[in-house]
Amino acid sequence: VQLQASGGGLVQAGGSLRLSCAASGRTYNNLAIGWFRQAPGKEREFVAAVWWTGGRTYYADSVKGRFTMSRDNAKNTVSLQMNSLKPEDTTVYYCAADTTFRVQVPVLPGEYKYWGQGTQVTVSS
Repeated sequence: VQLQASGGGLVQAGGSLRLSCAASGRTYNNLAIGWFRQAPGKEREFVAAVWWTGGRTYYADSVKGRFTMSRDNAKNTVSLQMNSLKPEDTTVYYCAADTTFRVQVPVLPGEYKYWGQGTQVTVSS
């Protein structure tokens, strides 16, 4: 599975950005797609995830109510709509694919097997 993240950029506080993650390869093995973010010197942080089948979504408390994740199975893409952005949302965002059957949504980086390259999000105050 190959993942290509895009959509990052510079936005003022309160603004919006939409990240996309395009999956290719053996995408039928995908069970969940997640978004993580990682600031320099910090651990990779869970942001949101969606079950590939069914589309149920999960969010970190820090982004709940502001970010919305969706998937388009026909196009093998997932999106992360980020509204009401804050300066503390500034960092690099990564999408990842989990191909292991789980009962609970994967929220740890180690649970994801495939990773896309990061896309920088910068929110100015």
